[in-house]
Amino acid sequence: MSVPDPVLPAARQLAFDELDTPLYATTFVVVDLETTGTSPDGDAITEIGAVKVRGGEVLGEFATLVNPGYEIPPAIVQITGITTAMVYAAPRIEAVLPGFLEFAAGAVLVAHNARFDTAFLKAAAARQDIPWPNPQVLCTVKLARRVLTRDEAPSARLGVLAQILGASTTPTHRALDDARATVDVLHALIARVGNQGVQSLTELLDYLPGVTGTQRAKRTFANDLPAAPGVYLFRGPSDEVLYIGTAVNLRRRVRNYFTGSETRGRMKEMVALAQRVDHVVCAHGLEAGVRELRLLAAHAPPYNRRSKFPKRGWWLTLTDEPFPRLVAVRTPTRIALGPFNSRADAVDVGLTIAEFAGLRTCATRLTRAAKHLCQPAIVGGCPAASADGSDADAYAPAAHSVRDLLTGRSDTLLRAMLERIETYSTAEHFEAAARLRDRTAAVVTKLARTQRLAALARLAELIIALPDSAGGWEFSVIRHGRLAAAGVARRGTPPMAVVDQIVAAAETVVPDLGDAPPTADSADRPLVFADDVPPLLGAPPEEVGVIARWLAKPGARIVRTSDGYCEPLHGAARWVAWAQLAREAAEVRSEQEQYLAER
Repeated sequence: MSVPDPVLPAARQLAFDELDTPLYATTFVVVDLETTGTSPDGDAITEIGAVKVRGGEVLGEFATLVNPGYEIPPAIVQITGITTAMVYAAPRIEAVLPGFLEFAAGAVLVAHNARFDTAFLKAAAARQDIPWPNPQVLCTVKLARRVLTRDEAPSARLGVLAQILGASTTPTHRALDDARATVDVLHALIARVGNQGVQSLTELLDYLPGVTGTQRAKRTFANDLPAAPGVYLFRGPSDEVLYIGTAVNLRRRVRNYFTGSETRGRMKEMVALAQRVDHVVCAHGLEAGVRELRLLAAHAPPYNRRSKFPKRGWWLTLTDEPFPRLVAVRTPTRIALGPFNSRADAVDVGLTIAEFAGLRTCATRLTRAAKHLCQPAIVGGCPAASADGSDADAYAPAAHSVRDLLTGRSDTLLRAMLERIETYSTAEHFEAAARLRDRTAAVVTKLARTQRLAALARLAELIIALPDSAGGWEFSVIRHGRLAAAGVARRGTPPMAVVDQIVAAAETVVPDLGDAPPTADSADRPLVFADDVPPLLGAPPEEVGVIARWLAKPGARIVRTSDGYCEPLHGAARWVAWAQLAREAAEVRSEQEQYLAER
């Protein structure tokens, strides 16, 4: 007579309040991936192997090859042994991922260098619009570095640890073999920390980066926070703001600062000083991001590293003189490019534009009656140099070409840069082509961003709708590049009624129009403002940037707008994809070397 298999309790997602589960009762899913490279965005999964264990017992295994949809690079084939022919008949990730997520549901996800594996899984889920379940993740690399000394384990590579800790399976760069080896490594490491009183999942997570008792005791700061999107503020002994951040779930995010998932030394120091946590509940992520920027500018908290000084950026603008030059300034004029994080970045982009426009880079002050007399140089020199010199009228087209480039009326200069790159490549001057490629990519990227932000800031009112994950809508009212109101329409609520309510309650935004009212210079031209008006009409660049990214999210749509959203016809937006490829080419490393470094 056959004996039926025991019925195991269904696994479920652990809540933070339930993390005191004993390790022997905790379900782990140990996963390993093989991929075509190291970029979650550009590469694909070729194999998934996973082992589900609890209390030292294997509950199940999951293993499959995955067809990435293109040929596997030879360098990767050499490492993994997985060829294009082997995955030809394998299922695509769209068919595999739901099954894996069901297999791993409710368990703690374990991987060797978990950052690598979870990044690929998250990217695959995002491409399929599958909500990421956000499981608790344990990295055996981090655990090994915490448990083992450098003398005992000079390297945290899986093959080295498997040998040191006596794993029964030898890693082979195949997913299931490596997952089985990781299971043995995990059990050996848990056995080591058990001797130090680590008996539960909470204790293991706290032990991982060495959480202090003081840090652990401050978890109560998060007890009264809502499970809603918003902004949180850590305050110090004198009620000063130490740190500001955003969260889609305030309670869960703040509690992370008091557990083993927080590994940044700077944040541990901040938590040690904190006396309480304030919060601001927001309608959705865009409102949270904007309020964070505004609070950062107001408080300049010492433990935040970005966005504390939004007016410290640098802008490229043409000087107001008969022979204009591009200069880096703090306060932009109406036609300007920026902002740049550093003056050096602004100057580099300015030199590239000046080179192709024939704009002078010399600092000599010239009157309208003077002539520009810089002489040509074999290397370097002033781009406007000529043998006979030039007067103001002969020089004027160079300045006009730069104005047309910055405003998007012409992309002639960009085309000239691309043609020069092609000329260098054809002549096999590859190093010169690569240098110019990188410089051109910087120009395109900054131009496209400035023109997009200026297009948003120009609109008197823009209403954006983004679907939420529960069948409702998230609405934002934007006025001249600033968030004026935000609200949500839950599933089943008439959305336009909500839109009318938040528009009626929206803030009034008065743009910076300079000293003169706007005028139209022709029937088919947009409004032209006074020369001292900045390109964003006074809107903070980072706030307009957050709004632009929100508008670019999948599913985002424009409900209505005062003037119709548009970007310059001959702007840099059409070259953004090229610039992205150029940046990727500049950052590329040996695929084999990088892949091995990640594994």
